[in-house]
This record gives sequence, structure tokens and C-alpha cells, in this order.
Amino acid sequence: MELVAADIGGTHARFAIAEVADGRVVHLEEPVTLKTADHGSLQLAWEQFGRLGGRPLPRAAAIAVASPVGAEVIRLTNNPWVIRPALMNERLGVDQYILINDFGAVGHAVQHAAPDQFEHVCGPDTVLPERGAITICGPGTGLGVAQLFRHDGGYHIIETEGGHVDYAPLDALEDALVKRLRAQFTRVSAERVCAGPGIVAIYETLAAIEGRTVAPQTDKAIWAAALDGSDSLALAALDRFCLALGAIAGDLALAHGPTAVVIAGGLGLRLKERLPTSGFAQRFAAKGRFQQLMAGVPVKVITHPQPGLFGAAAAFAQRFG
Repeated sequence: MELVAADIGGTHARFAIAEVADGRVVHLEEPVTLKTADHGSLQLAWEQFGRLGGRPLPRAAAIAVASPVGAEVIRLTNNPWVIRPALMNERLGVDQYILINDFGAVGHAVQHAAPDQFEHVCGPDTVLPERGAITICGPGTGLGVAQLFRHDGGYHIIETEGGHVDYAPLDALEDALVKRLRAQFTRVSAERVCAGPGIVAIYETLAAIEGRTVAPQTDKAIWAAALDGSDSLALAALDRFCLALGAIAGDLALAHGPTAVVIAGGLGLRLKERLPTSGFAQRFAAKGRFQQLMAGVPVKVITHPQPGLFGAAAAFAQRFG
């Protein structure tokens, strides 16, 4: 059967027609990406996707959203849209739907993606284990976290808000970073550092340490300058970002049970060639008495181009067979 797969984040809303059969995804059409800022609600973006496709939309949907999904009213964490699940059938014109956390959807993608859709970061260069807990985390507009638990009878996805745990600084520079962020937010979560917007605070902290006055810049501008190497301060901020991401990924793996880790998210994919040569691996394993254990944990980046859409469709296939 056909369905609409949607992946709703803080910045973008992605849609695609998917086909599922026998409990799995057999086809995913080319996605359409809309900016959430250009639309006032999920329904309005949904209707725009339908107009762009030029044909009636299927009456089934798999929707991944960057928010917890159990409430009667869902307010997205980094997006002003409000979703009321009780009205989904009427508002979207669907008969069946599944609503899932965005990184819960990525968990389903990790379960079903082919081995060649992962790239090695650190630890043993082996395939993901067939049993145990696999931590999934990734930076984008926010910091998404989920857990894939594999067992003999299949698998379970555990949706979490692990990106909002407290951030733990590990050196004097990060102490200064937390001091800057605490003045703005009071409480400093991991997401304040290891999500796309976090690069701004890192950049400004480094500038203050260097005694440099810098003009205010957006996170997009700093990321662009860091990735093309045109600004040494932005490049230093990128290096520090990779260190922090390694430490947080290691903490999450310890909490879930250190079997394997998969890095996802839009920034995770963009950093796939930098993470293996950054300080990510050292920070990931630097867990005191558990350093040897952590050094034996495989860490990979999922390279599927649309894990949120693919995973949402896979979740629908699992639910409805």
C-alpha cells in the first residue's frame, strides 16, 4: 500500500510517498522539502505537498515529529507548530496514521538500513550487533536521541529526550562555554552545545578567549565557514563541537548499555568524514574506569539520505503489517 511519510523538524518539513508491503518499506519516492517557517501548520504544509505532487495523496500517513508524541496537544520543541492527534484523520484526510518521535523513526531506519548505509567512525569496524541496545543520537536543529533494542524475537524502539540531559564540561574552555550559556538559559542541556545552533556559543566563547571582537553571526554562517575552512575561529569551534559530541555520545552509550552507537541527524551526516579524524573517539572512550570497555564499542554514521522518512514508513509497516 502507499502512504505519505513525513519528517517534521525544527527547520524543515520533508514529505515523500512510500510503498510498504509485508511489514517493510519497498519504495520511497524522491522527497519534497519545505521550510517550516513558510507554513503555519502541518495541515498547510501537507496541502502544499499535495499541490506540488499534482495527484491525490494516499489516505495513510507515517509522521515523524521532533517532539514527544504522547500528549493530546503536541508542541514541537524547535518549531511553533501545534499538532492535535485526535484531529489528524479529519485534517489530513487519512484513514490510518502513525505519529512517532523523529529519532524514534531514525531508530527504525537503523534497524532496516543495509550494512553499506553506515560508515565507520571509531571502535571496532564491525557490523551492528544483532542483540542488545544500540544508542542513536544526532545533531540537527536539536539533539535527537533514541535507543534500538534488538532481541531474538525482533526489535523495539525506545524514544527518548536524551538530548536534554545536563551538559557536563570537561575542561576550562568548556567551563567558560557553560558560563556563557548559563547566563542566557539558566540550565545548560547537551542540546545547547551539540546541536546546530550551539556552534554560535562555542564560536563566541573562543573569540572571547582570544580577545577578539566578532560581529554576530548565524549558526548557518559559522557552519559554512567551518566546513569550507575559510575562518580559523569557526574551524576551531567545529573541532570543539566534535569533542563535545564524542563526550555526549559516550555518556548516552553508558546510560543505555554500551553495545553500539549510530550518529544520525543532518549535521551528523555532514560531519561523517570529519568525526573519524577529530577528537571524537578520544572523548567518546574517556570514561575513567570504563575506558577499555568504551574503546570496544563500534560507532557508525548512518548515511541513508532520508532516515526520518524511511524510518517513519518502516514504523507504519511494523504497526500495520
